[in-house]
Amino acid sequence: MVSRSVRCNTMISLVSLPKLHVKFILLSKACPTCLGFCYSHFAARWFAPGASDTRLPLVARYFDVHPDNPQSRTIGQVVELIRADGLVAYPTDSCYALGCQLDNKEGLDRIREIRQLDSQHHFTLVCADFNQLGRFVHLDNVIFRALKASTPGQYTFIVPATRDVPRRMLHPKRRTVGVRIPDHAVAQAILAGLGEPLVSSTLIMPGEQQPLTQGWEIMERLDHLIDGVVDSGQCGEIPTTVVDLSDGEALIVRRGAGDPSRFE
Repeated sequence: MVSRSVRCNTMISLVSLPKLHVKFILLSKACPTCLGFCYSHFAARWFAPGASDTRLPLVARYFDVHPDNPQSRTIGQVVELIRADGLVAYPTDSCYALGCQLDNKEGLDRIREIRQLDSQHHFTLVCADFNQLGRFVHLDNVIFRALKASTPGQYTFIVPATRDVPRRMLHPKRRTVGVRIPDHAVAQAILAGLGEPLVSSTLIMPGEQQPLTQGWEIMERLDHLIDGVVDSGQCGEIPTTVVDLSDGEALIVRRGAGDPSRFE
């Protein structure tokens, strides 16, 4: 049996439930009052026809990875978790990000809920290289030169998306998406193993100005909301510089870790 403290007008005692039902609760979307442990939010999922166990963990798995030489076995476990529709926190050359597979609709919804994002938010496709990136965005000469000169690195570029990008990821009016190529051994190892981009968003919690930067802190705060934390020690503490190239000229949307002077 599993016991967790809950606070909700419709709360139930988790200790009285089978472990499998508790597992469904912890992996479902969270109620803002009870953090996801109330009956009214999850009864339909527990008893849905054909409901079965899941490959996702009960709480977040913790992966300790070498920052310069990531262990292939551990990276393989991270990739397996992502392919099983898991949502992970992983380090980059700027700071931690939340990431899931491109076709993981529930993962995208979970990122929105964790960060309390609205429909105007630009999600980012984190790519291993130009080969991955080129399938998902339109690269005219201006965009190509800007990305070529600044990647891999601490920049995110907002660019026109191709039809291969799911509509739920796009800006609702502009059909644009964020893209970046990180300069980080662990992030690159995950991308290489996955063989496709990660849908990502900087791990900044609602109401906070700074991103989370320590794996242990992410485990403490999000272990019931995500499926894995990849910890490679200290990573960056400043989000990427965001540059909008969608209209043919560079517009700095956010000044961050990347030097913005080249786009001024």
